[in-house]
Amino acid sequence: MPGGSRSLPSRPSLRYLRLEAKRRLTAGEFPSLHDAQTTIAREHGLPSWAALKRFVAAPAAAPDRESHALAQLRWVISRFEGAGDPGWAAPAEDELREHFTEQVLAAIPPATLTAQVAAVAGDLRGELEVLGQTPLEAQVRLADVEYLVGVEADPPHRVTGLRALPLGPRLHDPRVVRSAPARALGEVPAGVQAVADQACAELGLPALLLAGGTRQNPDPWVLAQGWADLDRQQALDPGHRFPAPGVALLVATTAALRLVAEGRVGLDRPANDYLRAVRLEDDAVTVRDLLAHTGGVDDPAELYAEAVVPDLATLMGPVIGCAGPRGVVRPSNGGVAVLGQLIADVTRTPYADAVTTLVLGPLEMRDSTFPVTRAGIDQAAVTGYSLTLEGLFQPVPALICTIQAAGGLWSTGADLVRLGLGWSRLLPESLAHEALTPQAPQDGEPRGPVTGLGWLLSPRGDMAVHAGAGPDATASLAIRVRDQRTHVVLTSRMIPVNSVEARLLRAWTNAE
Repeated sequence: MPGGSRSLPSRPSLRYLRLEAKRRLTAGEFPSLHDAQTTIAREHGLPSWAALKRFVAAPAAAPDRESHALAQLRWVISRFEGAGDPGWAAPAEDELREHFTEQVLAAIPPATLTAQVAAVAGDLRGELEVLGQTPLEAQVRLADVEYLVGVEADPPHRVTGLRALPLGPRLHDPRVVRSAPARALGEVPAGVQAVADQACAELGLPALLLAGGTRQNPDPWVLAQGWADLDRQQALDPGHRFPAPGVALLVATTAALRLVAEGRVGLDRPANDYLRAVRLEDDAVTVRDLLAHTGGVDDPAELYAEAVVPDLATLMGPVIGCAGPRGVVRPSNGGVAVLGQLIADVTRTPYADAVTTLVLGPLEMRDSTFPVTRAGIDQAAVTGYSLTLEGLFQPVPALICTIQAAGGLWSTGADLVRLGLGWSRLLPESLAHEALTPQAPQDGEPRGPVTGLGWLLSPRGDMAVHAGAGPDATASLAIRVRDQRTHVVLTSRMIPVNSVEARLLRAWTNAE
């Protein structure tokens, strides 16, 4: 989701973590299994392996805490896993409406939805592995396919989205060369190539870009692996541009905070004081609320346009609703859209021009743009793909995000590293520090991350992240808070990249 905090905040699978500990022990990273387990526990913000096991087991020990999304997914599995067996009866439309929202059933008619889910009934009979869950989202693995499900906030928590993401073992596309080409820029740390190889094989990636940089060595390193375009057999290059859903918000955040530093915007003033093209239904929502995702602003109905970015009043109406809860973190694309409009209204320039002046230009992000039409997408852009259940890549037509501040950025790995290293230098030190200070707890997630001003913060507060996913890409930018060390992960298909980030961090740390 553009503007989303991450693919999913993670409550990891204990089975996966046990295998990961054994793998790292076998690789010689640790002298004993105990050391491997302890390190993995600390990487998840917990003091010991025993504490990690208790945390992972918490949903099983307390069923009332299980994700609403996971509960709905379990209904889908139990209801459809018998499809094709004698006596199985498909759910009627009324039954589907008890579990799926009207918007889902309008986009996918009930008969089509039933046929699509029934077609994968064999996969639903496998062992369910829960990879992550929050109250309103869940990520699971079944038979070499990851499933992402989201549900509405209010009871009965009907499904708002269900997506199947086949993994590497399903890949059988004849255009993909198993040893995908790799090209590098700068001095890539030892071990990063192995991370890329493993990620491409496990996740089934047509293209993967890993990048990083430090303040001591600000020239970015970049590793590009795979294909920018499969049909043309065009190898991915470090200079290719990717869509950066979610990461785009760091540009908007930095631009808004620059306006705060200049005294043109007040953090705790109502956002309506600065808006001209639209207004918020709730006059009490502040600029801080927009930055911290605590304003309860409604989401737009459409996130992507085929031709041109619409103006916000056309997209969401002149008065934008605020039906969500105030004071708790609820990431909202609508809130991000309003923040982008506020930047444009205060500067009295189009959003792309405003953030170029405030952020892209000062950070010398010369390969980064916010195209407002499909024709404006650079020729050096990668082709996005989805992977079918039959293991074939299908191109995803280039789309324009309706919310530029959330998903309108197209950029290179090197430019995004410059953004991660340089955003705080554009602000007074006290304001940059406040941006990385928790503002409110994550709604319903006892040990989950919290937000600063724009940033999503890890449970220990040692990492800060901007990330998201769209139909044709996943993007993640993370910084180590104590020294701003930055790493970037970009792919040309929608797929969670949490495991790639964890391996990249380990390889980079071991190489230092």
